[in-house]
Amino acid sequence: MLTVLKIGWEEGGNTRRIDYVLNRALREIPAEEFCGCAAFTGAIENKRWNGGPLLIAVCLPHCGVCLDAQRLIGWLNENRDSLRGTTAGILIDGKGELYTKNLARQMVFSANRAGAAFPGKALVEATGDLYNFNVMSKISRVGHYEAYARSVENLVRKILSFRMPFSPRPKVLAVHASNSTTSNSLLLWEMIRQGIGGRCDITEISLRNGTVVDCSGCSYETCVHFGEQGDCLYGGVMVEQVYPAILRCDTLVMICPNYNDAVSANITAFINRLTALFRTNDFSGKKVYALVVSGYSGGDIVAEQIIGAMCFNKSFILPGNFALVETANDPGSILERLRIQKRAAEMAARICGKEKAADQNLSL
Repeated sequence: MLTVLKIGWEEGGNTRRIDYVLNRALREIPAEEFCGCAAFTGAIENKRWNGGPLLIAVCLPHCGVCLDAQRLIGWLNENRDSLRGTTAGILIDGKGELYTKNLARQMVFSANRAGAAFPGKALVEATGDLYNFNVMSKISRVGHYEAYARSVENLVRKILSFRMPFSPRPKVLAVHASNSTTSNSLLLWEMIRQGIGGRCDITEISLRNGTVVDCSGCSYETCVHFGEQGDCLYGGVMVEQVYPAILRCDTLVMICPNYNDAVSANITAFINRLTALFRTNDFSGKKVYALVVSGYSGGDIVAEQIIGAMCFNKSFILPGNFALVETANDPGSILERLRIQKRAAEMAARICGKEKAADQNLSL
């Protein structure tokens, strides 16, 4: 049975639009509804919720701040294994043009750290005038409102039908752009790689080895033309090494040090250049994990950036606890972090497809 958690109904103003798309999507689907953070979290605490597929629906006011959504995020941050084994998706209906994506990334980050998995394209967002459905509306030859309603129907079906892919021997691609002599991020990856041992087939690609030209926005037709050939107009290491490795892998590990509260330039180019391949290939059966190391703070911002780019946009699956977020400044100091070997071993187990075994000890 699907669980629908309604957040912000008392704060968001007119709920007619989100009520319509939800009621339409749930017409023939058994669903249990909770209205408000307190009702849902209380059910979990009192063991009156049995888990299962979850749709978080948020009615977001024009100011962009929903207090009930913030309460839910805070509760999830404090209850790290409360959604373990759950598959979730998120719907945000905003009254203005801003804040929907920002809230979605924050909420998915917290729910994922609480154990929830998210299928690719797990977000449906509606901005105030629904102009964000303009392209979908043109492709489908329907109005913006109809495109919105169909997207919510598709999201519900996706949540209900999702099954986490399993491979007895995952094909792992690790991508980084770091200096091997000074990088705490690569030291963390090395710990995880040792924990993986011989359980996976691992390919590692350094984006420092060769120039990675960023996407400069070819036309849709040009992008599709090259993507159908597994190619891109700009060639280079992305076409020669990364594209074939992406197609072969079932698990992608992104090694992302925090550069000014963002992923590095080469990682950004890597994400952008995946577009040509994405247009002609299905990534929805591939998992993504992230290792994020900050010198000071802000690792959550980088992890949320990866959520938006790789799950919301490129359709990669977010397994529960997809990101290992650490803080280390001086070269080698990651090795001194309290219980880092344990956290690295747990991430190794998750990458190997042993999520249930890895999630037994999440209170770190």
